[in-house]
Amino acid sequence: MEAHGTTNPPPAPAEIRLWLVPQDRPPAEARARVDPRCLAPDRDTRREPDQDRFPRDGARLDRADPRRGNPDRLPVRASERLAGRGGALEWLRIPSALYDSLTRARNAAYDRGWKRVGRLDVPVVSVGNLTVGGTGKTPAVIWLARELLRRGRTPGILSRGFRRGTEQLNDEGRLIAREVPDALQEQDPDRLRGGRELVERGAQVVILDDGFQHRRLARDLDLVLVDATRPFGLPLGGEREPPRLCLPRGLLRERPAGLRRANAAIVTRADQVSVATLERLTDDLHAIAPAVPLARAAHRPVRLRGIGGERPLDWLRGRPVRLVCGLANPEAFAGTVRSLGAVIVALHAFGDHHPFAPSDLTDLAREGETLLVTAKDAVKLTSASVPFLVLDIEFTLLEGAALLDALLDALPPGRAALHAGLPG
Repeated sequence: MEAHGTTNPPPAPAEIRLWLVPQDRPPAEARARVDPRCLAPDRDTRREPDQDRFPRDGARLDRADPRRGNPDRLPVRASERLAGRGGALEWLRIPSALYDSLTRARNAAYDRGWKRVGRLDVPVVSVGNLTVGGTGKTPAVIWLARELLRRGRTPGILSRGFRRGTEQLNDEGRLIAREVPDALQEQDPDRLRGGRELVERGAQVVILDDGFQHRRLARDLDLVLVDATRPFGLPLGGEREPPRLCLPRGLLRERPAGLRRANAAIVTRADQVSVATLERLTDDLHAIAPAVPLARAAHRPVRLRGIGGERPLDWLRGRPVRLVCGLANPEAFAGTVRSLGAVIVALHAFGDHHPFAPSDLTDLAREGETLLVTAKDAVKLTSASVPFLVLDIEFTLLEGAALLDALLDALPPGRAALHAGLPG
């Protein structure tokens, strides 16, 4: 509805309309339909509280309800608002400075040995990042687990288990179990306890998923992922570079200088930016952490599957598709699908780790359009009554394979095995 004589903004390009769906699912009768035009006539959305918040990694920052406002308007995500400058937004620099001070003090305490660190009897490889979510850690963890298995070492994957509810594994854990069934898994907020459990179960190397800031558990190898499309948390593409600040003004968990603790950095989604952008980022990372070697990787589509079996990736070319995902960076999924030549009708971006219900897809189904979901979300949609296709993605190294091979080959044997080999 128009207000004060203003006109609605022009519609988004036909290629894509981004609909952001709230992470916490309200009752069915309150949801009406996902289509914003189905809003109850007596509902005044202006009186509803703002739902944006700054969660821990894995949770979405943008929770705009698509039922609000003009259905043809492309909603502005929280990350896009933060990428701007000026106005009341700059007041967030005050809590950001406090957050930065606290993280620096905490890191200094670990660096100087003031805070105790626990150590496991097997090597630990941490896969993490500097920012809040969305760098593609899960495909990287799957790749790493396969590499360890190829070397004859049983991997144990350790994570916090964000939003797993009553399940033994959350959506990422279930995807990992599907892709790497021979890997052990443990999800425990107490990573030291979970790591010891993995060792007891027979893990020969522990992969610490999302572990760069979790310094309580010692590690033998620190790999940091940097998303080329948003290297310091906020999306690129504006006239000015977005601020590189900690939460809540930016999306950094710590200063970029924290990268110096890493043994190697991997620039992910390197194929989704221009050569010039990639070279600038490479120079930037070398300036921040001169001693840290860099690798480059892509998230490549490898398989399109559905109830009727697999289809060639070329099947998507020229077809209208409606994307449904619960990711921290849904635009990266859209970029991958667009690279396959599909015509994206809409992107329905639920919150990361959204607990999908079958009716979520039923509400979005449109005649003549294909529903396309990610592999991570597909594990939660096994009971859906409408057909959909799943796009499988694999982590692929573009540069730096020799570097990572050398780092993995240099991992020490388990300390228990090492002690057993000593003369007694």
